[in-house]
Amino acid sequence: MPRVCIACNHPEKEKIDKLLVEGKPIRNIAERFSLSSTSVYRHKSHLNGTLIKAKGVKEIAQADNLLEQVKDLQTRALNILSKTEEAEDWRAATGAIREARKCLELLGKIAGELKEGQTVNIIVSPQWIEVRSVVLEALAPYHEAQISVSRALERFNHGKSST
Repeated sequence: MPRVCIACNHPEKEKIDKLLVEGKPIRNIAERFSLSSTSVYRHKSHLNGTLIKAKGVKEIAQADNLLEQVKDLQTRALNILSKTEEAEDWRAATGAIREARKCLELLGKIAGELKEGQTVNIIVSPQWIEVRSVVLEALAPYHEAQISVSRALERFNHGKSST
């Protein structure tokens, strides 16, 4: 005859299950409810699947709540911005814009639309490469002039890409 699970028949089974789902140490649960660590360990496999899923549902609900809080903050910041613009309080309006922007960034990160770090896009047009090549080719017989123009073009190029 199979052994009966002591934890399944424990008067505080729901509390034991809750602590297991929360990931509390088995040893601590066993001590708290005067059970052996082995019986609590075995009982863990008896937990109802819906109880385990409940933890995931709770986490999703917390994430949804956080998202709603950020959206609420953004709405409030935009309302403050509107009021400060009407009152022509430009210093407060600037602060409201800053806060609304931060909320928007956070929402973008949460949605995965914004990534951390910088992205630099450098676009070099084919016409620019062609003009540069023609100029340097025309200066080929004049070595010093070619070097001078090449350096000037590099300085110009670096100045434009950093702005």
